[in-house]
Amino acid sequence: MVAEREVNGNGVGEGRTTLIFTYGTLKRGFSNHPLLQDLIRSGDASFVGTYRTAAKYPLVCGPYKVPFLLNIPGSGHGVHGELYSVSTRGLERMDELEGTSRAHYERLPIKVVPAAEEEDDDGFDGEEEAAAGLTCAEAYYAHGNYAMELWKKNGKRGLRCYSQKETIGYVKRKDRPQHLTFLDHIRFFLSSN
Repeated sequence: MVAEREVNGNGVGEGRTTLIFTYGTLKRGFSNHPLLQDLIRSGDASFVGTYRTAAKYPLVCGPYKVPFLLNIPGSGHGVHGELYSVSTRGLERMDELEGTSRAHYERLPIKVVPAAEEEDDDGFDGEEEAAAGLTCAEAYYAHGNYAMELWKKNGKRGLRCYSQKETIGYVKRKDRPQHLTFLDHIRFFLSSN
């Protein structure tokens, strides 16, 4: 796994960690960040910094204003987010939240670079990446079973950043209809006008 690294004494937990790029509700100040705060308190995660994708990717909102990164490199924008180093135990908790075993999201590799304060939005390629601190990490992408439909539903337009503006209308999991699965919510969203 390209995003794994050994930790020596002063890092997260013991053993291997994985760099995870967060772009939505897991970021500081958003609804699922308490999970990362808990992982930081237990020594299972640490904040690395503010990053953005090295290539363009679509970032869209789905049902209940839930953010989805789509594994369609070259479309969308350079997406801004946060990078965390996460232990194996922490990764299990994040995978559970993101429903990787239930085909909600899939955790896949992504290349990111430190986000500059003043920059245009779209990623870059080639030699510039190496000079800009290219880092191999992983991210939670919308599952491939529905990602392209989400892209089309959003008019093939994506966001640069999931911000507080996009959270207007966001509905927390506990407040969504409980008799429907996450995939049911997605199906209804995709079939609605």
